[in-house]
This record gives sequence, C-alpha cells and structure tokens, in this order.
Amino acid sequence: MTSTLDTLNTSFAIANALHFSEANPGLPVAEIHTPLASARVALHGGHVLSWQPAGQKPVLWVSKAAIFEAGKPVRGGVPVCWPWFGAVPGKPMHGFVRTMMWQVRGTDIDAAGQVVLRLGIRDDAATRALWDRAFDLEMVVTVGTTLTMALITRNTGDVPMTITQALHTYFCTGDITQTVVQGLNGDSYLDKVQNFAVCQQSGDVRFTGETDRIYTETAADSLINDAAGGRTIRIAKQGSETTVVWNPWAEKEKGMVDMAAGEYQQMLCVETCNAGPDAVTVAAGETRSLVARISVE
Repeated sequence: MTSTLDTLNTSFAIANALHFSEANPGLPVAEIHTPLASARVALHGGHVLSWQPAGQKPVLWVSKAAIFEAGKPVRGGVPVCWPWFGAVPGKPMHGFVRTMMWQVRGTDIDAAGQVVLRLGIRDDAATRALWDRAFDLEMVVTVGTTLTMALITRNTGDVPMTITQALHTYFCTGDITQTVVQGLNGDSYLDKVQNFAVCQQSGDVRFTGETDRIYTETAADSLINDAAGGRTIRIAKQGSETTVVWNPWAEKEKGMVDMAAGEYQQMLCVETCNAGPDAVTVAAGETRSLVARISVE
C-alpha cells in the first residue's frame, strides 16, 4: 500500500491542503486541511468521513464502533447509495458502490480557496454481475466553509437505466431529544416504522423514538436545529426529490454491531435522495446530478 500512497501523493497531493494517508491498511483517505475547513474522504466507497469548517465543531458523525475494512460499509459520514437505495432481494443493501474502491480523477483548489476532489468508478465485470448496465459515476467533493457533494451519473450504455440513490448523510447533534428538522412541514412521507404508511408532516420533525421516514416530492432545504449544540445545519439540494430522516433509537441500535451503545443520542441522518416513488430514469448518453450543499448557521 505504501507504493499506492506514494503514487497518490505524487500525482494528486496539494501542498498545505491535501495529502493521502490510510484509515486502515489498504484503505487510502484524502486528508484535507485549509484555512476554510478540514475534511477526510475515503476512496473506499467514495465516502466523505468528516467535515469541519474553521472555528466550528465537527458536522458529520461517525460511530466509535465503525468498521474500516475492505468490502464493508462505514457507519457514519456520507455513504453513497447507488444504483439503488434500501433493500433489494439478493443484492447488497443500498447498492454496491459504497463498498468498492473509487479512483482519484483530480484534485484542485478553486478561486474561493476550496479544495475540489474528484473520484470516479465505472462498470466492470463485478458490477455487471450485480447490475447489468454501463455507467460512469463520479463524486465531486468541494470542501470549504460549505461542503458540496455532487454525485454525477452518466449512462454510457445504449438503453435507459432507472436508479434510486442517496447521499446518506449522518450529522452530529448535541442531544437528539432537543433536535428538530425544519423545512418538511406539509410534505407527505412513507413511514417505515409503520410499515410504509403514508403520512403528512405537521410542523417540525421531532424525535421521541425510532424514526425512519421517506419524504417524497420535496426539493426544499432542510434545517437541523441542534439546540443542545447551539447551531443550525442547512442541507440544500439539487436533482433530489426525496429527503430521508432517520434515527434508530435505543432498541434498533442494540442490533447494530457497528454502532456503540447510546450513540443514537448524538446523531441524525438527513439524506439527500431520489428514493421510493422518486426513482430517476437516465436515458442512454444522459448525465444526471444529485447535489447536496451543507452549511452551518
């Protein structure tokens, strides 16, 4: 792996801004540090592990019990769910790209002083065995006082393909019982806790137990009002018709080997998606982007 790290650093490191290290042997991570922010992005899964604007507390949550091993997803950060979100019988949960190694395609610093990291993955024999489509998938991560993540799907085949997808973002919160999510008032959602019952949101989303909701036909910003943490986190999005809000609560957490006891109290997922009935069909030769912009207010 030393030679791989040497190659990555020779080809893509940026002095005083970006270099590559290892999360575990064989698992390279881009380490980003600028006057604007710091971040870590794993090549395994194209997975943003952390983001912390200068002068702020960490924004993204990763479990203390998270597993960093080839072929296994990481509990926390921003897993990339693609080309399906959720469970498909006989297939990997949330698709296959979150447990594959992505390639670095480019690194740069833009005019605003933000680091731009481009990662990509293409179809091969392994992906074709799971999903017989030709594709090129790119994750563009822009790290500054705002974190921007763009998941870009290109249909390189000659037939349409239908996907569901998510930037499955885990956020830190001071106390989940003092946290609300705003911006979804009046929206319809599928409640997975109630066997996918169709419900309508009234007011802010509050947390008193297991929460797993798929808000459909919503393109608005979501705001996490973290009273205990003394901040509001804004999630703006483009190319997304679905927002998922999730917290496993105490009982479900007990069944998760990659989540430590009681951690549900300091985390919350607000996910930028196209899921459930909001599937996306990408025509042959077409490109579609799913974009999340996260900021702290």
